[in-house]
Amino acid sequence: MRVAIVGGHGKVALQLHPRLRAAGHMPVALVRDEAYRGELELLGAEVRLLDIERQDAEEFARAFAGCDAVVFSAGGGPDGNADRKRTVDLEGSLKSIAGAKAAGVRRFVQVSTIGVDDSLPAETGAVWRAYVEAKRDADVALRASGLDWTILRPGRLTDEPGTGKVALGPAVARGDVSRADVAAVIAAVLADDGTVGHQWNLVAGDVSVDDAVRRAVD
Repeated sequence: MRVAIVGGHGKVALQLHPRLRAAGHMPVALVRDEAYRGELELLGAEVRLLDIERQDAEEFARAFAGCDAVVFSAGGGPDGNADRKRTVDLEGSLKSIAGAKAAGVRRFVQVSTIGVDDSLPAETGAVWRAYVEAKRDADVALRASGLDWTILRPGRLTDEPGTGKVALGPAVARGDVSRADVAAVIAAVLADDGTVGHQWNLVAGDVSVDDAVRRAVD
């Protein structure tokens, strides 16, 4: 497959590109800055320019041309800017969904976050509230899109080395998970059509990635 990755220079994406290449796929890293090209090409990715916040769904569709799947793993970053949670985490996802439809790309994997359907306490800060609501609404839109979707909701992301072992399922409790293991699960769900139409929490665990995906589908 040729896999378009929105947020192609994000920390999860940087772990994902070499995994996809190792599995025989071509990652297409979508980034807004030409300066990332050399680093991404060294990881085996094709690089295309796309500004998530400034470009529209038609331009997303052009960026997805020739691709077989889309992975949305972009995020507004830890900069304390509530507005960017909307423009990146929500509107970026919505434009990706619309762009995938326009480009004829049916397979779509979205990286969300754990617990976004839970009620937020009244004292929740504005930035965290904006982030949770953006991820929640993006998931709602993808589930209603008619695309062949899978939603992964990881717990707190870490930069620890991947263990290759996770806990995956609709009711898995909160916990940490390495970005490397999130990337491994993305690659695994892309390879298994049985994961279409599923939404799972994802944290560190004691089951191999392949077995965890297999059990979650069964």
